[in-house]
Amino acid sequence: MKRFFSSAFSRGLLWQLIGTLAGAGLVTGIRALMGLSVTDTFFFTEPAWVLGGLVGAVSYLFGSGVTADWVKWARGMDTPEHPEEHFSGWEKYINVSLDHKVIGIQYTIVALLLISIGGLFALIFRTELAASELQFLTTDMKLFGQNGPQLYNTLMSLHGMIMIVSILLGIAGIMNYVVPLLLGAQDMAFPRLNAFSFWIAVPAAVLLLMSLVLGGFDTGWTGYPPLSARAPVGMQMFFMGVFVAGWSSILGALNVIATVLRMRAKGMTAWRLPIFVWASVATSIIALTATQLIGLSFQLVMFQRLFGMGFFDPAKGGNPVLFQHLFWFYSHPAVYVFILPGLGVISELLPVFVRKPLFGYRWIAMSSLGIALVGFVVWAHHMFTSGMNEYLRVPFMYSTLLVAVPTGVKFFSWVATIWKGKISTPTPMLFVLGGIVVFLMGGLSGPPNATVSTDLHLHDTYFIVGHFHDTIFGGFVFPFFAAIYYWFPKATGRRMNETLGKLHFWLMTPSFFVLTFGMMYIGLLGMRRRIVDYDPALGFDTTHLILTIAGYLIATSVLVFFYNFFNSIKNGEKADGNVWNSRSPEWQVPSPMPTHNYDQAFEVVGEPYDYGLEGSKYIEFSTSAKSKH
Repeated sequence: MKRFFSSAFSRGLLWQLIGTLAGAGLVTGIRALMGLSVTDTFFFTEPAWVLGGLVGAVSYLFGSGVTADWVKWARGMDTPEHPEEHFSGWEKYINVSLDHKVIGIQYTIVALLLISIGGLFALIFRTELAASELQFLTTDMKLFGQNGPQLYNTLMSLHGMIMIVSILLGIAGIMNYVVPLLLGAQDMAFPRLNAFSFWIAVPAAVLLLMSLVLGGFDTGWTGYPPLSARAPVGMQMFFMGVFVAGWSSILGALNVIATVLRMRAKGMTAWRLPIFVWASVATSIIALTATQLIGLSFQLVMFQRLFGMGFFDPAKGGNPVLFQHLFWFYSHPAVYVFILPGLGVISELLPVFVRKPLFGYRWIAMSSLGIALVGFVVWAHHMFTSGMNEYLRVPFMYSTLLVAVPTGVKFFSWVATIWKGKISTPTPMLFVLGGIVVFLMGGLSGPPNATVSTDLHLHDTYFIVGHFHDTIFGGFVFPFFAAIYYWFPKATGRRMNETLGKLHFWLMTPSFFVLTFGMMYIGLLGMRRRIVDYDPALGFDTTHLILTIAGYLIATSVLVFFYNFFNSIKNGEKADGNVWNSRSPEWQVPSPMPTHNYDQAFEVVGEPYDYGLEGSKYIEFSTSAKSKH
């Protein structure tokens, strides 16, 4: 425990606490000298909490030591290339590291932790919804200064954003670990910036969770004004948490693009890049160019609350609909930030377990860029009911439907790849197939939301909730689990238990279909989303009870995964070689991966997915002993 409390993670949390109190105390002292109130809720005023939260986040970075190398460099001092070599075992994952593999695992662990927290919040409010009328989140209860319905609003809102942040971190985890290995690079282009991108996400997550104990908020994950302009101070913590997390996304995207452009192995031309790399580039382009918009929209509401600016206040000449345009200009392309890496994982793994070349490689590669491009011109389909100008509806309807074209390219290519293949179904392949089917359900339920006439009926119903969960689970969560099961032996030198992995899959998948189909069913019948109670006369009690049971079964399957994951780190079957018989370069060297990845450089001499073609090779190392499949 001593080593844990002396780690960068713990030091950062301590410094964040000190910085928060110092920042809040500074504002409180200034207000006292000016004769202004020094408290309005939870010991401090809202401006004090805002500055305190900001100072705390910056303090975390200095306290953790992630900025130490830059300070030493500015002073002309030497900086170690791999400081994590001073730590062994689990310690290197709670301290600052410049190794992209360690950083990838750090991202993944924090993502799994946040998924657990967000899922716990969902189980709480899902249990409340199991029957009509208030069960335990009653108006009489009080927790964190909130009664039951207010707490429901906060948990529901935080569930959405915590899950989104966890997905962003999970994506960063996969890309950080895998992209340099697929390229033949020794590390990311900017290792110190890479470490900074991870460590800035940790105080962002803390800020998000602080919103729960500082009065919460009732806006949903979107933070729409005018509700967000008058919500409790927890709203500001929510805004700052997302704002800080956005820096992690932007800087990480910049690093991925630079790495792909400058650090490919000899012979790895554009049309010999692994598909996951194409997906990562498309994702990073969106994150680099669009993330500023959600930060800007939240920042403007923060300023409206703090300084009385009227950006979205009609009484001061502002327009609330402007917020929605700014917010969704990022937040719909962000859906493709979530799913493009997942679709890349599907395309990367499918040929391995089908033992056939990937059908339509170039079309799949270009479809990722096509989805990224079209994704920037569809945002206003979220606003058909917002009161925006009606003449904008039809163009956005057509542009939204157009997204189905590059997405359909992927589906047809996957089906053609599977056709007459020699299919094997270990756990990663099960989650790949599950992801395809679940994402298909999300795709098929999408057009009714894209067409104006049906969206006017379905908007803000549980049909949207079911569609969105299908899209995100199929586009990211299933592929995320597939990626973990697939690359776990490469990271640890051990395999996860296949029996437990298949139990995880077969427990989660049917339960998830019950959950989302049930959501869409009651949505079609008029069940509104984001409400704590519903009329028993509607007859939704039985359906909601079934949905709640399905939610608990999904949670149980995730617990099985966690047990399998952590138990296999020490007790899993040893897996030193090419356990999946893959052509990919990372599987041609021993597991776990050495610190510097490849002791010998390799050259790309063939196509990445020519499985089943006799005599075909993808890469060649500099010695004959290293030549591969």
